[in-house]
Order: sequence, then structure tokens, then C-alpha cells
Amino acid sequence: MAALATGAKADMPATSLSEALLKTPPVEGVMGVVTGLAGMRNGEALTPVKMAKKQRRPVLTAALPSSSSLPVMVCNALEQAINEVMEPTLRPSVDPTHVLAGNFSPVSELPPTDCPEIEGELPACLDGAYIRNGPNPQHYPTGSHHLFEGDGMLHCLRISRGHATFCSRYVRTYKYTLEQQLGSSILPKFFSGFGGLAGVARIAVSMFRVLTGQFDPRKGIGLANTSLAYFGGMLLALCECDLPYSIYVSPDDGDILTIGRHDFDKRLSMWMTAHPKKDPDTGEMFAFRCGLLPPFLTYFVFDADGTKRHPDVPIFSNMRRPSFVHDFAITKKYALFCDIQLGISGLGGASPITCDPGHKAHTLLHGEGEDRPQEWDGVSDAALGAEFRAWGDQSGILDERNRYAYMGLGEPIPKISGVVKLDLELGKTVATRVYGPGCFGGEPFFVPSSSSSSGQGMNEEDDGYVVSYVHDEVKGESKFLVLDAKSPELDVVASVKLPRRVPYGFHGLFVSEDELKKQRPVL
Repeated sequence: MAALATGAKADMPATSLSEALLKTPPVEGVMGVVTGLAGMRNGEALTPVKMAKKQRRPVLTAALPSSSSLPVMVCNALEQAINEVMEPTLRPSVDPTHVLAGNFSPVSELPPTDCPEIEGELPACLDGAYIRNGPNPQHYPTGSHHLFEGDGMLHCLRISRGHATFCSRYVRTYKYTLEQQLGSSILPKFFSGFGGLAGVARIAVSMFRVLTGQFDPRKGIGLANTSLAYFGGMLLALCECDLPYSIYVSPDDGDILTIGRHDFDKRLSMWMTAHPKKDPDTGEMFAFRCGLLPPFLTYFVFDADGTKRHPDVPIFSNMRRPSFVHDFAITKKYALFCDIQLGISGLGGASPITCDPGHKAHTLLHGEGEDRPQEWDGVSDAALGAEFRAWGDQSGILDERNRYAYMGLGEPIPKISGVVKLDLELGKTVATRVYGPGCFGGEPFFVPSSSSSSGQGMNEEDDGYVVSYVHDEVKGESKFLVLDAKSPELDVVASVKLPRRVPYGFHGLFVSEDELKKQRPVL
């Protein structure tokens, strides 16, 4: 792995880290590549910074096309014609006036800003950073737009000794940097742009853009807008159609820097799931990717230090078409994949994700060293999209299993109006917290208390807190909410009023104080 910059320390404040990239001369024989770091604070988009031998300062390359070039203008005109002639009327699910209404509408970046209004007392175990990923279109769509297609923006609340600082930053993907330079969206949209005849026309325009050098698909077209993962000292922003993007959160003020597209020393050449699984005992991380061609599922493993193992494991089974496998689960011995009724179609339908009612869902159970997975027949109408956790039961020996789960109340979908605590042993809801009229939040995230995380009191599985961003649509205000996970009604322990609203998004992650300081900013 290439280090971020010679002499730059992982626990260095964001300002110092950025300045180090510009001021620190490279060591003889060392070359590093940094993407979109310098100029982060004023929102500038920079192309890769290359530190060459004996070079005293980095050189910013200028390889991006101009918005005034003839090929760009021709393609933009064709896109506009497709939008106006071939799709004059949009379905609500892809109409940006509907999809981006209210608190789904995008916001601009926000540098680290103090949050002085705190009700209650923030628990010491929340010292660290809560980061939530989600879609936030850089440019307002001129045609169809699906909720999943916004550029990834990370909303970070840095907590330290009862003090809170909030910031919002885009993930500086190749797509984001390119379209910021051009001033408009040009890369193809998977969910809303490939359906029907208009989709075929957009494919042709995209191919022309590639041929004329407007964008390079080899650099990725991902949004990095779905989730986050921390392992091996690395913090990654993820989506399912690209490589992960390595990011760095400043322990000083919680500012977020995009380091670059991470290929694990060129061992990961294609996309991967946005929901990798980390083994809490070994530190290993397990992941997979779906493909449009056989094998439709490929499985791979990373060591605890972030090294990707070779080779990948193709999952050959009775899967006869690309299945939309969004998530999976692991036990101590197996990886479980659900082949469901949702599949990936061609260009003929209104959406590339389709449902086949005649497809019988089944589970693939893959064990280490097995050539082929075991298959379990399932029910005919299953459409499982996400897994909570799995555990094994063989010869009376159980893996460690969870008793509790915390779920969002999807009323009305896709908004989340509250949190419920499920007792998996009793098979019922044991606690509920509704946010109140006009208040909606995001995915609840459980953070164990200090005693739990240190290995003491582990018999109290619910000894901790449930956290989430919550938005009040009446007041137009957002807050960070902390709930007592053990209390019968998920009592509010503390809340932090945020300096501006946080749009509804996807998945979040809590990074502890210790993990922040152990970050290894690498490409």
C-alpha cells in the first residue's frame, strides 16, 4: 500500500494534513498519489497529485474535458432531447421534483462547525465520530433521477468529552470531480437511465462520451453513497458499482478528506458489495460482488491488516440469471447468500431491477475450502434485501448469537418515524421510540457502552445506546439523538442540535476515539 504522504501522521489535524501534502518534499525514490485532498476546505476539485522524484512541489494535472468543448456540448444537447422528447413524462419514482422533495433535497458542503446546543449529557462511549452516508446530487437532475443515484455525501458528528462538531463533505469520487469540472452530470445512471428505448439512446450517448474522451470508465463510475466500513485501520466509503474510496476523518475537528479509490494493492479490480462483514474475533473482512455474467456471484476475503487474499472464490450454483444480492451474512464457518426473486434485467424494462414471481428463492451456504456451496430451498415469494446476523447450530454447539435487534419504523416508507427493539428469543417487540409528528430519522445504530466494549459486563448485550440523525420537518431542524438501549421505552439520553438539516440517507457507522487515532490513510 502507498502511504498518504511522506511525513504525514495519521493523527494529524485536517489542516496540517492538507498542508503537509503541499509542503513536504518527497523522499528520493518514493512516489505517492493523492486524490482530491489539497483544496478540500474551499471545495476545489483537484485531479490527482503526483509526487515525483526530486520534485519540490506537487503538480496538478489538467486532464479533464472542458464544458465548452464541442463533443461535450453535442452530448449534452442529445441528453436534453432524450429527456424532452423520449421521456416527456416521468414516473414519480424517477421524477426529481418528487424524489428530491423536502428533506430528500440536496445540501451543500459544510466545514466543521461547533454544535453548542446539547440537551442532556453525551455518554463517554460516544467519544469518536458518527458518520452517515447518503445520496446528495451535486447537480440538480435535468431528466430522470432515482433516489439511489445521488453523489455520496458523508455527514460526520465528531464528539470529544461532551463537545460536538459537525461537518458534511462529498466523497471526491472520479464522477464527482469530473462533473464538478464540467458543471453538469454526464455519467450514466443505472436505476433511472437504462430503461426502455430512452435507455438505449442514453447508452449510445455514453459510448460517444467515452470515445471522445469525456470520461474514462476504467476510473470508475461509482457514487460511494451507500455505506461505510472500518477495518485494518482504513475507513472506506462504499457502493455496489465501484471500488471503495478511502477516506480520512480528522481526530482534531472531524473534517473528512477523500484519499482516493482503493484497490488493495491492485488485488481488487472490480466492484464489491457495500455491506462487507467483519469477523469480530479475527478482524478479517468478508465480501462479494455480483456479476452480469457467470459466475453471477464471487466471494473474497481480506486479512485483518487490510490485505486482500488471493484467489477469489466463484460461487457456482443453480443461479441461472443475475440476482440482486445486496447483502449476506457470515457465521464462524459459513457465508450465506440469498438468491431472491429480485434480478438484474436488460434494457427492455422500465427498471434494471425486476421481480420474477416464478423464481423460487433459495439460500447458498458456502464454507471455507468447499468447491460448491450447499443450497437450501426456500419459499417461493421471498425477497430478502438485508440480513441482520447469522449463527450456526451444529451438534448442539451454537455460535454467539444476538438476543436484540434495533430496527427503523418505515412509516411512511422510505422515511423512518422511530425505532423498535426486538427480542429475538421472545419473538416480539420489547421497546419502541416514535420520534413525534413530522419527525423522521435514519437507520438506528447501536453503540455499546464503555464497559461492554472493554469486555466487562458482556452478559448485558443491550448495555449501550442507539443513535441516529433525526429531522423535524415542521421546524426544519435536524438533531443527533441518543437513546438508552436498555430502557423500556428507549429513553432519550441526549440530543445535539445540528447547525443545519441533514438529508435522509442510507447507512451509518460509529468510529471510536481509538479507531480515529489508529487510522492509516492509504490509497
